[in-house]
Amino acid sequence: MCQLLGMNCNTPTDIVFSFEGFRCRGGLTDSHADGFGIGFFENKGVRLFHDDKASATSPVADLVRNYPIQSKNVIAHIRKATQGPILLANTHPFMREMWGQYWLFAHNGNLKGFQPNEGQYYRPVGTTDSEAAFCYLLETLRQKFDYSPSVEQIFSEVDNIAQQLRQCGLLNFLLSNGEWLITHTGSLLHYIVRKAPFGEAKLVDDDVQIDFASVTTPNDRVAVIATLPLTDNENWQQLAVNELALFQNGEILLRHTPPNPYYPTEAKGLKMALQAV
Repeated sequence: MCQLLGMNCNTPTDIVFSFEGFRCRGGLTDSHADGFGIGFFENKGVRLFHDDKASATSPVADLVRNYPIQSKNVIAHIRKATQGPILLANTHPFMREMWGQYWLFAHNGNLKGFQPNEGQYYRPVGTTDSEAAFCYLLETLRQKFDYSPSVEQIFSEVDNIAQQLRQCGLLNFLLSNGEWLITHTGSLLHYIVRKAPFGEAKLVDDDVQIDFASVTTPNDRVAVIATLPLTDNENWQQLAVNELALFQNGEILLRHTPPNPYYPTEAKGLKMALQAV
């Protein structure tokens, strides 16, 4: 199963601490060695880094670690290939423009038999089901709205599209236009909101810890989303299967939780991922 990492904040923040643990899962503490990518929004621009090599040993990942970019919205992905060969064109996150904004998307799962019609505005470059799903999502939004609608309208429409896509298989994804970050949970996604009073955090995948009180202000609020918790001494929250949530300014602004929500254990969530392959 691929793994996802997202960050949404109320002030530009670097993701070096979280990324240091996350990248270890790409070939060191886990077996996701088929490439990685990370994208940072900076105002209307995006810095996007991809490599088709394992993130644990990638020089590109070293560059990201040594270049603490500050951003309010970040999406990262480490890949374990299911559909499409190991190629740079098949690494996430994928980026497109819509309504004068860049959009980033990363997916974890397997959409079997998903073959949408060729879009008028958006077409895949690579050969993954993930990029095809992203193009389908944007095409559906662009066909319905000529101009950027309200965040509530976008959230509702993305919820409808997610319901369609998950009929084809496992669907965990992160989506951002630089103003907010949407998550959809098909099996496992966790999040934490860090705010004052800040404390210490210790990574699960590396012998690294940090005292956030020394690197933040009392007004900072940072939401971090990951497939599995990145630290072992903080209170991570689990998102329910088929739940859609929209993070803005470091907190959940909108969410749609299904009736009788289901929160699988890590073992069950990983089994769901294996069954989807």
